[in-house]
Amino acid sequence: MFKVYIIQSLVNNRYYIGHTEDVDKRITKHNAGEVKSTKYGKPWKIIYLEEYSSRSDAYQRELEIKSYKGGIKFKKLLGLWKD
Repeated sequence: MFKVYIIQSLVNNRYYIGHTEDVDKRITKHNAGEVKSTKYGKPWKIIYLEEYSSRSDAYQRELEIKSYKGGIKFKKLLGLWKD
């Protein structure tokens, strides 16, 4: 199974969206500073996960979430938006 994940920095509260087959291994890489785009926000915590049966479906969903990152849809997805 492939997972789309959202992590949040415990230092600057920024978000990162990605997809992977092994979430534990991937979060370890983020927190070890091995991922260029998350190197300066560590430590990171997983705040959202979705599962998909194929890599292409997970990647498409990742792109969809990235397209509304920071907006109302993103906040609703994370349960941060109150109507």
